[in-house]
Amino acid sequence: MPPQIKPEPPVDESGYLHDPEVQLMLRAKQGDDGAFTQLVKAYQDRLTNIFFHMLQSQEAAEDLAQDVFMRIYRARHGYLPTARFSTWIFRIANNLASNSRRAKGRRKEVNLAGSESGPLGVRPTELLALEKSGLMPNRQLDRRELQAIVQHAMEQLNERQRMAVLLHKYEDMSYEDIADAMELTSTAVKSLLSRARDNLRTVLEPYMQMGKEAK
Repeated sequence: MPPQIKPEPPVDESGYLHDPEVQLMLRAKQGDDGAFTQLVKAYQDRLTNIFFHMLQSQEAAEDLAQDVFMRIYRARHGYLPTARFSTWIFRIANNLASNSRRAKGRRKEVNLAGSESGPLGVRPTELLALEKSGLMPNRQLDRRELQAIVQHAMEQLNERQRMAVLLHKYEDMSYEDIADAMELTSTAVKSLLSRARDNLRTVLEPYMQMGKEAK
């Protein structure tokens, strides 16, 4: 019998096949619903939290997170790994958030009774991000006050600044990946983050001064 020839592994022309989440999406493309479920579990809360910060509506945030997954699932057979999965899914999220805000105008639907800052509240990683940036208000504030201050500060940013901050500080994405997700240049992202930092400092500075006076 002639020797069996093993098929060559796929050529990683895009450079993203090493991403475990890309591999899950490729399995989902081939009909593995379990792989798709893993992606949903990994991103559902993260997407919902980002949408809440963008739209200030928990119900709208949950609906848009579901919409992201529905769109991905319906189009799964045509999926091509042209970016890291995280970059790709947040690009979809950014577009949906922008479309939703345009459709509803600037009307806010804030419901803080069940959530001070997003469906899960301000996460410890969010507070840590502000602390590292030097923008953390005084620690003498109790946690509820701190959550309200952080949420208020984030609401003062415009749409693009807020998304850039969410992706950079909360999702730990690089300038290049944020640029890909938001369809901007890396230079534009750097400028957005710089202006966002200045705006956050303007809002948080009075609380930082209060902390200095209290010492």
